[in-house]
Amino acid sequence: MPPLQADERTTLESWLDFYRATLATKCDGLTDDQLRTVSVPPSPLTLLGLVQHMAEVERNWFRRVLLGERVAPVFDPDADPDGPDGGFDLREDVSVEKARATWESEVAQARANCAGRELDQTSSFMGGQVTLRWIYNHMIAEYARHAGHADLLRERIDGATGV
Repeated sequence: MPPLQADERTTLESWLDFYRATLATKCDGLTDDQLRTVSVPPSPLTLLGLVQHMAEVERNWFRRVLLGERVAPVFDPDADPDGPDGGFDLREDVSVEKARATWESEVAQARANCAGRELDQTSSFMGGQVTLRWIYNHMIAEYARHAGHADLLRERIDGATGV
């Protein structure tokens, strides 16, 4: 639970970490097959796909946008680095352990990249400038949306609900 009274940065970072932890919790205790279980046809959405996608999103916003790095997508290295964040599609050669480790590595890199930066510090984005504050808010919204997806996926798999 994020603190009820904190400065702005602590609040933003705490909410982002809350939703990161929520995604991890939704995946905990499941088998490889369960993490690869699709939601409801025709949707191909899976918990593993969400983990991979969020690794891509972390990489995009905290490396490509924030730092201006030219890094390839993680799970589809041939995809356009300036294209939409992917990662939803599963490949047999990517294990659950590898996907989770990659996501955790991107989260750690994101934290390191944000350390020491002011919330008003800007980076180039889509022909303009974006602040770290905006990126944090966007990431909170992205995780919150996908936490809802993860909650439904987990409930379908084994009936577990809640955080």
